[in-house]
Amino acid sequence: MATFAGGDLFQETARLKTIMPSAIQHLKKDPVLGEIIRRVGPLKMDYDEPVFETLVRSIVYQQLSGRVASVIFGRLQEAVGEETLTPAGILRLRTERMRRLGLSGQKTLYIRELAKHTKKGSVVFEELPGLGDDEVIGHLTRVKGIGVWTAQMFLMFALRRPDVLPVGDLGIRTAMKNAWGLDELPKPAEMQRIAAAWKPWSTAACWYLWRSLEND
Repeated sequence: MATFAGGDLFQETARLKTIMPSAIQHLKKDPVLGEIIRRVGPLKMDYDEPVFETLVRSIVYQQLSGRVASVIFGRLQEAVGEETLTPAGILRLRTERMRRLGLSGQKTLYIRELAKHTKKGSVVFEELPGLGDDEVIGHLTRVKGIGVWTAQMFLMFALRRPDVLPVGDLGIRTAMKNAWGLDELPKPAEMQRIAAAWKPWSTAACWYLWRSLEND
C-alpha cells in the first residue's frame, strides 16, 4: 500500500474520511459484516499520533481494563512531568518509582527498553510513516515487549493504515465466532479467508467487529 510522510498524516486522515463511504459500501457486500454495520451505525475511528508516547500508552494498556490503565498512565505522565512523554523523561524515573505508579515489573522493563531504543536511534518514529506495514512491524518488534499485536494497533490507530487484520486479537476472533456462527474461535487461516473480501479495508471491518461485541 502507499505510505506517506509524517507531515501528511492530517491529509491522510482527511483522505480516509472522504473515501470511507465507498469503503463501507464495499464492506457491506459481505452480508454478515453488512448486518453488523447496520446495527453499529457510522464508523467513528479515533486516531493517535505516531509518536513515542502513543506506544508507551499501548504498553500500559495491555491486558488491563481501560479505567485502570488510564489511572496508571495518568500517574506516569504526572511523575515524568512532561506535556508529551519523551524517552529522556522516562529514563529519568527510577525503576522502583515506576513500579510504585502501578506498572508491573514487565511493563516497566518494556517501557524503559522502548525509551532506550528510541534514545539511541534504533527506533525512529519519524521514519515509520514512510515504511510499509510489515516494515513497521519489524521495526517495532525489535524492542522487548513490543509484539506483533501492539505493532498492528499502532499501524491501525496511529499510522492510519486501512488494511490491517490482527489475527491474534481475542476481540476480533470472538466477534468472528459469534457473527459467523463458528464452533470455536477461528485460527489465522480461517480469519484471513473470511476477511479476504474486506480488502483493502480490513481496519474498518475490525473496528466494526470490536463494536459488535459492545452492542451484544
